[in-house]
Amino acid sequence: MRLLFFFALPLMFGNIFQQLYTVVDTAIVGRGVGMDALAALGTVDWLNWMILGIAQGFTQGFSVRMSQKYGEGDIPGLHRTIGISVRLTVVITVLSMVFSQLFLVLFMHLLRVPTELRGIAELYTRILFAGIPAVMFYNFTSSVLRAVGNSKTPLIAMVIAAFTNIALDALTVFVLGWGVAGAALATVFSQCLSGVICAVKIARTPDLHFSKSDLTGDSALSKSLMSLGVPVAIQNTIISVGGMAVQSIVNGFGTTFIAGFTATNKLYGILEIAAVSYGYAVTTYVGQNYGAGQWDRIRKGMTSAALLSVGTSMVISAVMLIFGREITMLFIQSESPEIEAAAGETAYLYLAVMSAFLAVLYLLHAYRSALQGMGNTMIPMVSGIIEFVMRVGVAAVIGMTGYENGIFYAEVAAWAGAAVILMISYYRSAAGLGKK
Repeated sequence: MRLLFFFALPLMFGNIFQQLYTVVDTAIVGRGVGMDALAALGTVDWLNWMILGIAQGFTQGFSVRMSQKYGEGDIPGLHRTIGISVRLTVVITVLSMVFSQLFLVLFMHLLRVPTELRGIAELYTRILFAGIPAVMFYNFTSSVLRAVGNSKTPLIAMVIAAFTNIALDALTVFVLGWGVAGAALATVFSQCLSGVICAVKIARTPDLHFSKSDLTGDSALSKSLMSLGVPVAIQNTIISVGGMAVQSIVNGFGTTFIAGFTATNKLYGILEIAAVSYGYAVTTYVGQNYGAGQWDRIRKGMTSAALLSVGTSMVISAVMLIFGREITMLFIQSESPEIEAAAGETAYLYLAVMSAFLAVLYLLHAYRSALQGMGNTMIPMVSGIIEFVMRVGVAAVIGMTGYENGIFYAEVAAWAGAAVILMISYYRSAAGLGKK
């Protein structure tokens, strides 16, 4: 438990600062540009998350093989894995950029973005999509470092980048008056900076020094890496498509509801910061021990991870339930006190529902990461499909009834459905370790 916690701790701080990207963007846009701009950013939240999810999915999948090679003590194999991962990441980056720019207008239509918000939303999203190389760059370099047990450098990189982002946000929005475009540009530049810092650390780490020969084609290894990365990327894509389906329903509830919903959605990342951090720690821990054949350590580690997950989620839930109203109002400002109060009430109710069931989300992350660490990325992909079905199913029913606040439970239903299949699959897999 101590090992997992202290490996995850720098990741938590790193994720806190990474969340400052979206939180600060939202707060500055909401107060510096207006509630319409805040709502506009919210209409495309899940679309932006899909691109980030693809980047994280592939790089996290590739890092599973890296951590296993490192656990086996196969340094030449690690170098080869990193080299081929670089090739694949470049191709994925180019394809993601082209696809996202070509189909953005179609996505805006499918999301039913209100006409009065579409111009702002499209401008913000196009700039973020142009910055996909920066997103891929940071996620790849940080995943390489985490695979060999270095969680401190990604933290340092994210702290520096986060403060850079805050300064640039303030400059571009309040001083230069660039609005949402300034916030997006600040985010892209800061992400690129964090990637550079991680890349410098890789260059200074002998075990990670791969050569030009490691970049040459290797169809077998490429296929193996893609078999790990594709399911995770698909899983994240399916989850985000489900989120977009929910957002399209929310976008029909009016600007005030959208603004309140957006304010809490921007806190979603903060709610799951520790869950994501424990997840990275579990993937690395399980991957290295799987490579070394330490089956009992995997089982004991997961017991500790589950306890850490539940305990941490309870603390975060308590904080959000007590101080949630004050926190959500940091994002909301309107000339009309009635509209501001209505948006604030929506934000707090959504936050309260997610906080009450937060332990489910934390267990979901822990067990999904354990399966990925063992090289099983198919069941996590299936869990993504279950999330999609539950999220969209509940949202569709709510959409037909017109009960706006009921939409909050679509997220909880998605967590619960995925968590059940992941936990069952993990315990079946763990029981069979070492018996082959």
